Amino acid sequence: MKTHHLLLPNLSFDFLPIEGGHFYMGDEHGDLWEDSRPIHPVAISDFYLAKFPVTQALWKAVMNGENPSRFQDDDRPVEQVSWDDAQAFIKKLNRQTEASRPTGHAYRLPTEAEWEYAARGGKYHTEGYKYAGSDRLKDVGWCEDNSDNETKPVGSKYANQLGLHDMSGNVWEWCEDWFGGSEYYEKCKQMGMMKNPQGPNKGTNRVMRGGGWFFTLQDCRVAFRYNGTPGHRDRSIGFRLVLALQSVG
Repeated sequence: MKTHHLLLPNLSFDFLPIEGGHFYMGDEHGDLWEDSRPIHPVAISDFYLAKFPVTQALWKAVMNGENPSRFQDDDRPVEQVSWDDAQAFIKKLNRQTEASRPTGHAYRLPTEAEWEYAARGGKYHTEGYKYAGSDRLKDVGWCEDNSDNETKPVGSKYANQLGLHDMSGNVWEWCEDWFGGSEYYEKCKQMGMMKNPQGPNKGTNRVMRGGGWFFTLQDCRVAFRYNGTPGHRDRSIGFRLVLALQSVG
C-alpha cells in the first residue's frame, strides 16, 4: 500500500496506508472509565487514514468556500461541524472524486475501532502509549494546558508511529458509529475476536474520539470515548477521513 493523494484544484491531502491487524481495544491503563471497559480483542482490515484532520482549506474546497470554523485559518482543522455536516461533506467529496478514487473505495468517517487502532500505532504498536505517539501529550497534541484557548495548525506536533498527526488533542473527531457504553464493550468481549466492528445498530449519539484543545489530558487518551448527538456542533469538534473499500464488514 502506498500513500494516497486526494487531489482537488490547488490542494493535495495525504492518506496513509494502515496495515490491518488485531489489538485490544479499551482502557488498559486502569483509569476505570466505565464506558472504555472492558478491554476486548478486535481485528481490523487494511484501510487508508488521513494524515491530518480535515482542514479548513479542504472543507472550503469541497463546500464552495464555506467555512463554519470559529478559529479561521486554512491550515487549522475545520470545527463547529456536526456529524450530519461531516456526512454532507463526504457525500460531496465522493461525487467530486469519483474518477480519481481506487476502484471500489470511498471516503467516509473512520469506525471507532479503526480510529483507536490507528491512534495506537497500528499492527506493530497497539499497546503502550497513553496518547497517540507518546506518554507525554505536550509532544503530540494540544489540550487545555498548552493550546492558549484555540485550535492550532495541523501537524504542529510530532506524529505517532504511523505518521498520523493530531490524533490526540486539537479537535475531537467524529466516528461513524453509534455510541454504546460499557454494555456494548461487554457484549464485544463476550463475542470474542470481532472483525471490523461498526458499533451498535442504533442509538441516540455518535462517537467522538481524540480530545480537544480545551479538554483535559485524560480526555485526549487513545482509549477515551466521548459522544454527541448527530446535529451537535462545537468549536472543539472536527473530523478525519478514511479511504476504504465500501464494505467494512
